[in-house]
Amino acid sequence: MGTMIELQSADGTPVPAYEARPVGAPKGAVVVIQEIFGVNNHIRQVADGYAAEGYLAVAPAAFHRVKPGVELGYTDADMGEGFGYKTAVEALPTPGVMQDIQAAIDHAAQALGGKVGIVGYCWGGLLTWRAACTLTGLSAAAPYYGGGVTSAAEIARQPRVPVLAHFADEDKWIPLDTVAAFQKAHSEVAVHTYAAHHGFNCDQRASWHAPSAQLARERTLAFFKQHLG
Repeated sequence: MGTMIELQSADGTPVPAYEARPVGAPKGAVVVIQEIFGVNNHIRQVADGYAAEGYLAVAPAAFHRVKPGVELGYTDADMGEGFGYKTAVEALPTPGVMQDIQAAIDHAAQALGGKVGIVGYCWGGLLTWRAACTLTGLSAAAPYYGGGVTSAAEIARQPRVPVLAHFADEDKWIPLDTVAAFQKAHSEVAVHTYAAHHGFNCDQRASWHAPSAQLARERTLAFFKQHLG
């Protein structure tokens, strides 16, 4: 359904992105932020899914500054490789990858002329939270099990837009006590937990949990309908 496009970041860096357009006029736009596995088949399917719901969807390649063309699967080896790229991106001088996400937001807003939301998964959930707190042009944000979101440094951030956050009860990467701390600090954020493991939204991972994925999707679509129109 979608095609690869090229975004222009603020520092002049060209950034590839997958763009999926709906049939007819978009009712809003959604920037989709990848896991640590790149803009792979799953992330493209996620973008296609939002396009099928009537949104212009844009998924920027968040690893492009350290390794172009990353598209991994979900083996242990893939996870190790992806974690290495994620660590390298996190080590980039500020603003690092956040300017590439801003470029995706700006592109979506210009292409659409309407409101833009953002959704991200795993590491993308963390980037989505940071985008909600630091970037411009957004109207809503929906991070999924963002590793690091419940750390003290991230809890200290303040969102500029409405946020709907999804976590998993059995997530070994994000302890429930830290989710509770996040929720206590951010009463303005709608927090939902699911009887599932980290990565429950991805049907290509062993941790996929269809009922949780479906419920989270329904909630996210309703949230975007409310805030994006």
